[in-house]
Amino acid sequence: MLLENRTAVIYGGGGSIGRAMATAFAAEGARVFLAGRTPDRLDAVAGEIRQAGGLAETAVVDALDEGAVNGWVDSVAAVAGGIDVSVNVISHDTIFKPLADMPVDDFGRAMDRIARTFLLTTQAAARHMVKQGSGVILHFGGSDPANSMPGLGTVQIGCDMVEAMRRQWACELGPQGVRVLSMRTGGIPESLPDIPQTEPYKQKMVDATLLKRAATLGDVGQVAAFLVSDRGRTMTSTQVNISCGALVD
Repeated sequence: MLLENRTAVIYGGGGSIGRAMATAFAAEGARVFLAGRTPDRLDAVAGEIRQAGGLAETAVVDALDEGAVNGWVDSVAAVAGGIDVSVNVISHDTIFKPLADMPVDDFGRAMDRIARTFLLTTQAAARHMVKQGSGVILHFGGSDPANSMPGLGTVQIGCDMVEAMRRQWACELGPQGVRVLSMRTGGIPESLPDIPQTEPYKQKMVDATLLKRAATLGDVGQVAAFLVSDRGRTMTSTQVNISCGALVD
């Protein structure tokens, strides 16, 4: 099993991407700790993992609260003996407007949310990973340096901020044996609500790919499990493209 005896913390563990990663990690032997703000959603994911024979625990944690994040991570490390994997997949504040029309305060709040949560959660994990000389920090979303689509507002800039932080963290933590990665997709159709209004958008995701099929949530989980395992040990300071050719490097 790729992640036997490993401990993984996942912020946003009740969402579709968090669930995909959590179930894949647990299936590979990891003990997963799920954090979020909606207990019912966290419990549903944990229940699914336990039913399949895996190990999962939940906690209500605000990933923007420094004291809450540090306290939770320290408690997990004390119980589990360390932190091997840290994943942040909490939702961003998305404002789809041209920058010329963007309210300054709204833009500032959206950027502050991204910067704050990724700094806090990575700091909390890094403290423990540096002590043990190993660990993997994984972000989800990636960015497109060749973007030429107007009106993306905070979405593109927020993703670029995450990538900039990933690069800086990787060069600072690399000498201590800690890897920092991100995953990049062209969209996951399954993550959209299954209603008629979203069908055109789902089809656009598929049509934009070279393979004429989009990545699934199962793909997300399986690739993530590989990346944070020892089989991905040569990889750091990069974004991994699983867009099926929708985003060409």
